[in-house]
Amino acid sequence: MKKLLVVAALFVAAPVAAHAECTAKDFSVVEFKVMAGRPHQPMHMPGKLQNNCASASAAQVQIQALAADGSVIESKKGWPAGTANIGPGKSVSFDLGRMFRFDPSMANYKLSIVNVRTW
Repeated sequence: MKKLLVVAALFVAAPVAAHAECTAKDFSVVEFKVMAGRPHQPMHMPGKLQNNCASASAAQVQIQALAADGSVIESKKGWPAGTANIGPGKSVSFDLGRMFRFDPSMANYKLSIVNVRTW
């Protein structure tokens, strides 16, 4: 009976093992730019998140607003595709500027992919 359970478990796990997990390196961000507003106006941070993995997955990005000396003024994370997977070779447009409040000391911005999951 134990052998039967082991063999059954292998058949169930085999399809999962055949699909390699997607990682942050399998995603790229293209066309990201920051259009800083003025006080009391929304910021715009549009870009495209590209899935270069062989399977559908989603990625979480982090944007850091930096001062001229490199210190972090504000940092936010978001899922550009929400709770949807992005198909292999596909991209999704996003604008995470609404998450930030304009600060005139923001000099640079850093975007990184910090998490990957399959919904």
